Amino acid sequence: MGYWMFLSTSTNLNKLHVMQGEKPWALISEVGGEHGYLEELADILQQHFRTVCYSELLLHRELYGPRIQALFIWKFCPLPDRSLLMSLPALKVISSGGVGVDHLDLTFINSLGVKVTNTPHVVSDATADMAMALLLSSARKILEGHRISVAPETTKIPQRLMGFEVTGSTLGIIGMGEIGYKIAQRSRGFDMKILYHNRTRRAVEEEREVEACYCESLDDLLRMSDFVIVAVNLNSDTTGLIGWREMSLMKPTATLVNISRGLVVEQDALVKALQTGTIHAAALDVTHPEPLPRDHPLLSLPNVLITPHLGINTYTTARRMVQRMLDNAQAVINGLSIPDEVKLK
Repeated sequence: MGYWMFLSTSTNLNKLHVMQGEKPWALISEVGGEHGYLEELADILQQHFRTVCYSELLLHRELYGPRIQALFIWKFCPLPDRSLLMSLPALKVISSGGVGVDHLDLTFINSLGVKVTNTPHVVSDATADMAMALLLSSARKILEGHRISVAPETTKIPQRLMGFEVTGSTLGIIGMGEIGYKIAQRSRGFDMKILYHNRTRRAVEEEREVEACYCESLDDLLRMSDFVIVAVNLNSDTTGLIGWREMSLMKPTATLVNISRGLVVEQDALVKALQTGTIHAAALDVTHPEPLPRDHPLLSLPNVLITPHLGINTYTTARRMVQRMLDNAQAVINGLSIPDEVKLK
């Protein structure tokens, strides 16, 4: 329940119902608390929907269940079980934040006659920024430098903490969708040579704009890159895309950056590659699971930087996401053209 989007308390919910009047009903998650969401973002939804929290629904399923038309779910968080979804006969849309929908059982949801939407375009800038932040932090040993600077035992600045030059290096981008392309745009500011591998090649004009070279072979990109950023969607084709064979092709000085999904990279192989010096370092905003078990070997390796899936976590992007989730849900309920409908392929 902690990973749901907005849950209001019972007291606030009763007050809210009086204030909201006759609005469509939506299932959301908690406001505030350790796993809740900012009140200013919850307010965006509450201006247009009569919100019911998950815990209230469980207590009063007969009262609320038949009224719920929209379900707002944050990023990659799990849905309630099938039986609960089936108890929402008026449900028309599951409006999910973020790009990935691998956490959703699209076949089952569609079988209920429920639409699914996401928010692909509003998250691209923040995610691309995060990719560059991870790359720079790893290359220049920012985390290690911070630890040394604040350590009580530090009395002298060590000279042994050497990083890798980013300017002029070769960047390989795996997945040149909207996020991958924005990463390429940012990389031009560092005069990086940009290689990319994608299911389909970008238009020549788009390649020229960011001075990117297409690699039809993923292996070629891996061999030539100083930094490799993985920016693909998770699906059956990309699960385990980067395994031991792929990492063994990379330079021993190379850094792997993953901002897609944890399952795209085989983590056991990554541990081995980092332990043996097959690659120099890894910077990960995603793992599987999230968070990793506290005894997972990745957590104790000195050449790994891990952040807790922060790619879209900025105030500006969060507001845009919630507004887009709202727009999508309203479009479905009102029978209008849906901005970001996710369809089965």
